[in-house]
Amino acid sequence: MTGRIPARDITAIRERVRIEDVVGEYVALKRGGPDSMKGLCPFHDEKSPSFHVRPNHGLFHCFGCNEGGDVYAFLQKIEHIGFVEAVEQMADRLNYRINYEGGGTSVQRDRGTRSRLVAANAAAHEFYVERLRGPDATVARKYLTERNFDEAAWTQFGCGYAPDGWDVLTKHLLNRGFDFKELEAAGLSRQGRRGPIDRFHRRLLWPIRNLGGDVIGFGARKLFEDDTMPGKYVNTPETLLYKKSQVLFGLEHAKREIAKGHQAVVVEGYTDVMAMHLAGVKTAVAACGTAFGDDHLAILRRLLMDDNFWRGEIIFTFDGDAAGQAAALKAFLGDQKVAGQTYVVVSPDGQDPCEMRQHSGDAALRDMVARREPLFDFALRQEIAKREDSRTRALTYDSQVEVMRWAVPIVAQIKDHGLRKRYATQLAEWTGWQDPQLVYRRVDEEARKLRGAAAAPPTRTPRAEQSGVVPSQSAARPDPRDPVLRSQRQALAAGLQYPEIAGPAFDALEADAFTHPAYIAVRVLMAEAGGASAGLSGADWVGTISELTDDLTLRALISELASEPLPVKTTADIPRFITGVLANAQAVLVGRQIAELKSRLHRVSSVDEPETYMALFADLVALEQYRKSLLEQAMGNNEFGAA
Repeated sequence: MTGRIPARDITAIRERVRIEDVVGEYVALKRGGPDSMKGLCPFHDEKSPSFHVRPNHGLFHCFGCNEGGDVYAFLQKIEHIGFVEAVEQMADRLNYRINYEGGGTSVQRDRGTRSRLVAANAAAHEFYVERLRGPDATVARKYLTERNFDEAAWTQFGCGYAPDGWDVLTKHLLNRGFDFKELEAAGLSRQGRRGPIDRFHRRLLWPIRNLGGDVIGFGARKLFEDDTMPGKYVNTPETLLYKKSQVLFGLEHAKREIAKGHQAVVVEGYTDVMAMHLAGVKTAVAACGTAFGDDHLAILRRLLMDDNFWRGEIIFTFDGDAAGQAAALKAFLGDQKVAGQTYVVVSPDGQDPCEMRQHSGDAALRDMVARREPLFDFALRQEIAKREDSRTRALTYDSQVEVMRWAVPIVAQIKDHGLRKRYATQLAEWTGWQDPQLVYRRVDEEARKLRGAAAAPPTRTPRAEQSGVVPSQSAARPDPRDPVLRSQRQALAAGLQYPEIAGPAFDALEADAFTHPAYIAVRVLMAEAGGASAGLSGADWVGTISELTDDLTLRALISELASEPLPVKTTADIPRFITGVLANAQAVLVGRQIAELKSRLHRVSSVDEPETYMALFADLVALEQYRKSLLEQAMGNNEFGAA
């Protein structure tokens, strides 16, 4: 039985992993400051990036939804796994050997964990790839070569072959040390009438990978007429690893080009993805075993990082038949968040991209993508075509009204006012409506209705109340833009992010220097964790502080402060900024002490209590001199915009 992972290994792995590389496999990150990278949050829907990663601190935080933490917290949230599996996954990434306490080494893991399922899929993929080169895979190789895919293409996309026989793969993996429950959980084997059997038989296979490159499932294509397995294409069933609504085939090849070129091309099949990439359209991806949906769109938007309306394009490539056109319309109707950035290309003569490449060559695919048209134009054209007179190719008045009823609510959903008006104009022109102003008014009325519905207060129970955890009143989140509290906020951020620089100067800053209850609470927790001089830093330091409280709002605030970019231009400015901001915070505290001392002096008579008066006066002079020196240190922070 596997033992516990010791804290030293958890820390060592975390220190060696580059959090920006791990997060970068899921989110397109761009430089946001001297030690900050930003992108669109993968945990909630947003148009402007509020998700920040601090590489030198090993932390992330979203200022929109307050999710934050270290690399383990990110993996737990994004992959829906436990802490142990997150640590093991990073250990695998580094080839780090975990020495379990009370157990053996890192290879002796709990059966059925995510790591074991990844290993089982990797071993199965290796087996399938090898069998594609065998004599029994002649039909599979012929299928590929007839579609102009050579061995280099098979290798690039990891194609494999599931052999004949009921349990060939299952026996192979059992001999490799896996047990049947693991193979079943991975979707590789299932229970037959006479025992465990393979899930796939006599089929050409493509591996389906996650953004990190792990094989998490397979897509299988029918090759033989007597294949009794239902469906031309069959995929791995839903597993702990494989969620068909959350993966895209080819994304591991396309993700960097998508982020670089701000364009993603969505096709329908595995061979279509291969054809597009080999033709030079290296941003092509496809849904696996399900229709393209909102989760797929969210994945692409994070990679495109479309933080303004016109940034990035999503191009849907559909067959020219009725089913392909219906798919295009469905995609448009569900895609209002990026309506102005969404395009469609319909291949001629009902050919899919793979067939086009076979018959017309690579250039035909590139030209087809270049001839993309806005998806709204395509959808409107289809609606008009369905209703126009077959002889005159014109719309009757009744047909115009029908098109308007279909189109106005869709145009009204477009948030960009300029784009909405352009489409309203186009709608009037294409339908032949004689009063364009009436179309504008109808669209604007519908848009106002939608805005009113969106502004209505939600009826759902807040998450905190649902969970039974309600943050205390004392930990109410302070306004990060409050100028009065700015120096306090920056001081805490400095102590959390750079304890080695803040050190004793921060520790000398007592809780009395802070006025907001939440800031006071964070300062107290930092003291309980040993202070900035304790020798901890990065995720260890922040994690130690967070573990001292069960208040979810305080934990979110700690994560927020630990990830908030400091207002400096270069890393060389950081020590000077921290010195200044701590001096300023201390000066504010001393200023309050001076005010209290002056109040006491006013109440003491210099005649009746001369000794007390002179002692207080001497203290006042000393404090004012101290405050002056602090303000001189803080003066340098004016260039950074600090209070």
